[in-house]
Amino acid sequence: MSELHAPRAPRALCALVVGLSSLLSAGSAALAEQALPLAVFDFELIDTSLEGETNGPRADEQARLGLISDLLRQMLADSGRYRIVDLTPVASEVEAAGYLHGCNGCDTKIAGGLGAERAVTGTVQKVSNLILNINLYEREVASGKLLRVMSVDIRGNTDKSWSRGVSYLVRNRFLKGAK
Repeated sequence: MSELHAPRAPRALCALVVGLSSLLSAGSAALAEQALPLAVFDFELIDTSLEGETNGPRADEQARLGLISDLLRQMLADSGRYRIVDLTPVASEVEAAGYLHGCNGCDTKIAGGLGAERAVTGTVQKVSNLILNINLYEREVASGKLLRVMSVDIRGNTDKSWSRGVSYLVRNRFLKGAK
């Protein structure tokens, strides 16, 4: 056997691997096309604690809102059921709307402009540093109809407790009740 020619068995194996890889890529692309386009807006804080009223917004809580918003998007995208639409093109509309939890369904109008079929908003209600509540709202873009509300109470005002709360909601409510 010449050193310039590879044995036939490894060539066949390589061809098989390349072929399977192509099929898997095509399958992944087909699944991505079937994934429901979803606009997932950033969480908003509703601070009903005396601390918030007295001292105003806390930097660590604002950072946590971003942390759990990213976590939510990532977990939903990783499920393969959803294609998360990019909100960057509508950042000014979101900013102008103010709090989405009180904008009377403007989230569905904004999401519709991005081609999303569903809009997801979320709130963290802070009662105190010990008692917080995380809520998710899913709306159908075409009708504006509220499809689902999911909620979990958490204890502790930390990155870990907020992340665990969102993770619980996604695994045990959002993905289990997906239509």
